[in-house]
Amino acid sequence: MTAPHVEDRPRFVVHLTIRAAGPIAAHNLARAFARSLDFVPELVTGETTVSVDGAPDVHHEVFCDRLMAAGRRCLLAPGHDGGCS
Repeated sequence: MTAPHVEDRPRFVVHLTIRAAGPIAAHNLARAFARSLDFVPELVTGETTVSVDGAPDVHHEVFCDRLMAAGRRCLLAPGHDGGCS
């Protein structure tokens, strides 16, 4: 019996609390974390979000939410100009 593909496994959210100078700094740090861990197949990098401590239900997207080939998401900033990559 073979293990299920990564895409077929149940999804979970891991919350890592950070300290940052403000929302832009938190957003940039989240992008850096996600990009540095992109080699981990279980990580859904394109769906990375940031929320303010005390407001966990309000998520701010870190990457564009457009779905690309092979189920991957665009890694540019939300609302970017031009095509996705």
